[in-house]
Amino acid sequence: MSTILADTNAGRKEIRPAGTCGISDTAGAAYALFLREIKVYFREKERIISIMVSPLLFLFVVGRGLSGHSPVPGYNYQQFIFPGILCMVILFTSITYGLYIIWDKRLDFLKEVLVAPISRSTLFVGKALGGMVGGTMEAFILLIIGACIILPLGPLKIAGALLLAMLFSFLLVSIGLGIGARMNSMEGFGLVMSFLTWPMFFFGGALFDLTQAGRWLRLAAYFDPFTYCVDLMRRVLLGWSVLPAGLDLAVVLVFCSATAAWGIVSFGGLQQTR
Repeated sequence: MSTILADTNAGRKEIRPAGTCGISDTAGAAYALFLREIKVYFREKERIISIMVSPLLFLFVVGRGLSGHSPVPGYNYQQFIFPGILCMVILFTSITYGLYIIWDKRLDFLKEVLVAPISRSTLFVGKALGGMVGGTMEAFILLIIGACIILPLGPLKIAGALLLAMLFSFLLVSIGLGIGARMNSMEGFGLVMSFLTWPMFFFGGALFDLTQAGRWLRLAAYFDPFTYCVDLMRRVLLGWSVLPAGLDLAVVLVFCSATAAWGIVSFGGLQQTR
């Protein structure tokens, strides 16, 4: 088995088995991956702008054009769907982040990471945290737009919404990375995302009140993790939700743990491809 030489305080060399590292080494590796993902995100300014097109169309075309009924007293339909559209931004930005791991498989970058003395869980955490920043930044942009022209929001509500955005984004990034780690084709990944993201969005109650939906639609919504994200975001921004906030948060945390564990397992089988 190959070994790694590490400096000790006494000036000697400590021999470690390959694939093992201390806590500080693990944190440093995760931070390096996290920083790399942030730099990649901010270099793609077109992506930051283009991802906002669909949410703004929903807000200003569907929200104002349809002028549907709002179940929340004191808020119109456009304001009612704003938390759902905010979660939509997080959904589409975060879950499609798995495409980047497929791209990395075709580059020498992943080869260098795979032979580095870090665990696959460290690789997953670093990339997931980097992807989480992208989803949170998109949510922040839409929050500022919404606070200016759609829904009056104070600093506490914006801060609470951003904290939830980070949590939701981590959950959805984990799903995207887990799927991306098991696929080699970008076209195949795009097809899977089309069949996954739109049903998650429409079943999640972002555009309607679940209490007024049909029985089968409500049943499908309860199996959709996006439902609990939207409901919890409405509680923070509008003070109204279908389910108790504690239940929403508990379900989201369970899904976060489950998808992170699945993502780490998926990363265990990562291989360089061409």
